Amino acid sequence: MDTRALGKQGLTVSEIGLGCMGMSEFYGGRDDAESLATIHRALDLGVTFLDTADMYGPHRNEELLGRALQGRRDRVALATKFGIVRDPQNPGVRGINGKPDYVRAACDGSLRRLKTDVIDLYYQHRVDPDTPIEETVGAMAQLVQAGKVRFLGLSEAGPATIRRAHAVHPITALQSEYSLWTRDPGEEILPLCHKLGIGLVAYSPLGRGFLTGRFGTLEDLPDDDYRRHSPRFQAGNFQRNLDLVRRIERLAAQKGCAPSQLALAWVLAQGRDLVPIPGTKKRRYLEENVGATKIALTAEDLKQIAQAAPPGAAAGPRYPERAMQHVGR
Repeated sequence: MDTRALGKQGLTVSEIGLGCMGMSEFYGGRDDAESLATIHRALDLGVTFLDTADMYGPHRNEELLGRALQGRRDRVALATKFGIVRDPQNPGVRGINGKPDYVRAACDGSLRRLKTDVIDLYYQHRVDPDTPIEETVGAMAQLVQAGKVRFLGLSEAGPATIRRAHAVHPITALQSEYSLWTRDPGEEILPLCHKLGIGLVAYSPLGRGFLTGRFGTLEDLPDDDYRRHSPRFQAGNFQRNLDLVRRIERLAAQKGCAPSQLALAWVLAQGRDLVPIPGTKKRRYLEENVGATKIALTAEDLKQIAQAAPPGAAAGPRYPERAMQHVGR
């Protein structure tokens, strides 16, 4: 698999990464054996960029990766995140913490669970409105100086915050939702990242699975699946978004590929400093996603995709109102 440089500080990763969140929570059911097999298969296919966070589980996803990478740690660029605080005894309650003492403690906890002595890319998961970004990034920079972290990132930060953070210590990557149905970063964030030399890591590049075409109704989702509460999966929004997917499916059929592969190929075509991290917990979907790297889109293909899925085509916000308050700070 080809590689791409994230930022200008020296972090090189596979052109498609693997988001590991759903292996431990949110998308219904767990099968650790299949998840471990999926991670190992990803390495065999040349996927070297793995993404997790301490809040996934909470903590269980990092522990899973720690098990999966024993004897294989040197083969991957490992990214994790801190900042969304959950109580394992009451995981539905969440807070945001970017205080320096918490940054240091969170990093030590992640290192322990991941069974590693260094994190390749360490993100602030959400910006803490009660802590100046200079203080948070200052503490993160100390982790780099201590050899516990190699590169720094932010997730869902706004332009002003990105500039202030980058002035304290170079930010290597910004993680943001980016796909055919979420184009928000394209308006202001992507140009800023290009200007500052920051890579973009696109999470949910398949629209939380919707762009794969596997869902025809809400009932196709498990009862405990988080997406049942996602605005874009609700009632009228679901049907309007399904209409968008059907258009993508028709274009994929003309191209001789799966709709998921067309959607990922579109993301890959948006710039060499951009890396999608589609999430999956099954080997067959991983292999399908990796196949997107073989799909070459022509100028005419991109034109047709733009007509089928123009910016703003998706119905409904991407998060419930309370969660959206923490996006773009």
